[in-house]
Amino acid sequence: QLIEAYTTRNANPITDALCETGIRAAGSSLLRAWSDGTDREAREKMSLASLLSGLVLANAGLGAVHGFAAPLGGLFEAPHGIVCAALLPAVFEANVKAIGDGPASRRFSRIGDLLMGSPDADTGDALQWIRQTCKTLQVPTLGKLGITSTDIPLIVEKARKASSMKGNPVALDDETLVEILRRSI
Repeated sequence: QLIEAYTTRNANPITDALCETGIRAAGSSLLRAWSDGTDREAREKMSLASLLSGLVLANAGLGAVHGFAAPLGGLFEAPHGIVCAALLPAVFEANVKAIGDGPASRRFSRIGDLLMGSPDADTGDALQWIRQTCKTLQVPTLGKLGITSTDIPLIVEKARKASSMKGNPVALDDETLVEILRRSI
């Protein structure tokens, strides 16, 4: 939610500050909290990231990950958080490709710095961090949740109408939406 609110069309200086704080907190503590539930500092940082994600989604909106998550949650018995995590790598990559070198590309690059705590990190580093974190956390693919390629047309049709899709930093065509789902299955 923090990454989407940071890159949404409706981001603003206030939500940016909250997103940056939350992404930095999650980047430094998510894997620590997952691997050691007694790590109080990591759990506190994740609690802060969670709180901030709720504040920013209510004020900046979200994007394609949640644009897909809404219909997927209605069509399948698939946990919302797992669906979002399974979609995030492919949506992040599709957005970066669609944006190119436009002004919004700086936000995606900044996410690398925030997640990794390094000013030298960039968009590629952010994508690598997201993919590796999903792998470490053993996030199942959409296919493991029972979603198949035959479901793609209906999901795309419903996702296209989802309010969160309108907040995506760039309009994604149906071909791109299909590809995101194929890569996430």
